[in-house]
Amino acid sequence: MTPLALAISYLLSLNLATFGLFWWDKQCAIRRRWRVPESTLLTLCLVGGAFGAKTGQGVFRHKTRKEPFRTSLNAVIVLHIGLLSALVLPGFRASVVAMLRDASTALFG
Repeated sequence: MTPLALAISYLLSLNLATFGLFWWDKQCAIRRRWRVPESTLLTLCLVGGAFGAKTGQGVFRHKTRKEPFRTSLNAVIVLHIGLLSALVLPGFRASVVAMLRDASTALFG
C-alpha cells in the first residue's frame, strides 16, 4: 500500500469513526446515559477526525451550542486546513517557511 493510500485510508476511517461517535454521544444524551468525554471527541478531531466531527455536529445537531467545545473544534479545523494548504500549495508553503525563517532570525539572530 502506498503512503498516500495509507494516509487516505487512515483519514477516512478516523472521520467515519468520529462521525459515528458523535451519533453515539447524541443517542446517549437523549437517553440520559453515560456520555463520551469532550476531551475524547476533541482528541479524535485533533488527530484527523475534525471533518467527520463537524459533519456529525451538523447532521445530529449535537454540541452546536457548547462552548468552548464549538470554538475548539473550529480551531482544529482551521489548523487542519492550514496544514493541508501548506502541503498542497507550494507558494503558500514557501511563504510560511520564509516567514518562520525571518521570525527565527529576528528572535535568535
